[in-house]
Amino acid sequence: MKVITANLNGIRSAATKGFFEWLQLQDADALGVQEIKAQSDVVEGTFCQSAGLSGHFHYAEKKGYSGVGLYTRVEPSDILAGFGVPEFDAEGRWIEKRFDRPGRKLSIISCYYPSGSSGDDRQQAKFRFLDAMGPHLASLKKQRDFILVGDVNIAHKEADLKNWKSNQKNSGFLPEERAWLTQLLGTEKGQGGLVDVYRRLHPDTTDTCYTWWSNRGQAYAKNVGWRLDYQFATPGIAALARSAAIYKEQRFSDHAPLTIEYDMSL
Repeated sequence: MKVITANLNGIRSAATKGFFEWLQLQDADALGVQEIKAQSDVVEGTFCQSAGLSGHFHYAEKKGYSGVGLYTRVEPSDILAGFGVPEFDAEGRWIEKRFDRPGRKLSIISCYYPSGSSGDDRQQAKFRFLDAMGPHLASLKKQRDFILVGDVNIAHKEADLKNWKSNQKNSGFLPEERAWLTQLLGTEKGQGGLVDVYRRLHPDTTDTCYTWWSNRGQAYAKNVGWRLDYQFATPGIAALARSAAIYKEQRFSDHAPLTIEYDMSL
C-alpha cells in the first residue's frame, strides 16, 4: 500500500503546477492533502477524483484557508470530518477514513496542524490544538490501528531542520512543541507510543529529510529546509513500512510530497 502526504498550499495552485499529472504516475492507494485553501464549490466535480482515487474533504469555514482532503482507492466503511473540538473543526484540519472489517479496525487520517509563525495568538491556538490532539490520538490508539499523515508544523529534532540553533525560539522548533512530539512518539508508560515512520526507515538523514522550504532567501536552492510533513502510525502498522521517499524533482508547493510504502492493503 502506497501512502502519500502533501501540503498543497492551495489545491488550485498545485494543480496548475502539475500535481495531479504527477499523481497519475504514482499508483498510490491513499493520498492525504493539507492546506487546500478551497471550499466545496471549487473542489467538488473538479478535484474530488484523480488517478483512480476518490477524495473526501474537511473544509475550513473561512474561505481560502486551511482545509484537508483524503483520497483513497478503496471505499471506506466510515468517514469522519473533524475530531470534535469546535475551534479547530471550524478550520478544516481532520479527515479520517475507516476501513473496518471483521477482526480489523483501521483508519487513515489527513491532518493539518496549525502554524504559530504569524504571531502569539496563533501560537497559543497551536498549543491548544496540541493539548486537544494528544488525548484524542491516545484514545484512538486504544480503539484502532491508524496512519496519520500531514503537515505537523513541528520539526522534532536538530537533524530535522538546517538552522536549528537560530530557530530554538521560533514557532515550529520551540521546546514545548518538540517535547509534545517526544511524548507522542515515546514508548514509556503514559507516552503516546506512535511511530514516526520516516524516521523508523531513515533514522540518520539530515539534509535529505526536509519537506518544507521558506520562500525567502533562496531557501530551496540552498536546501535550507525543515522536516514538517510526517506519517505517524500505530506500531503494528509502522512495522510494515518498507520504503520512504521525498519527491523534490518538481515543486508543486513550498512542501514536498512524502511517500511511504507499507506491506499491507486496505
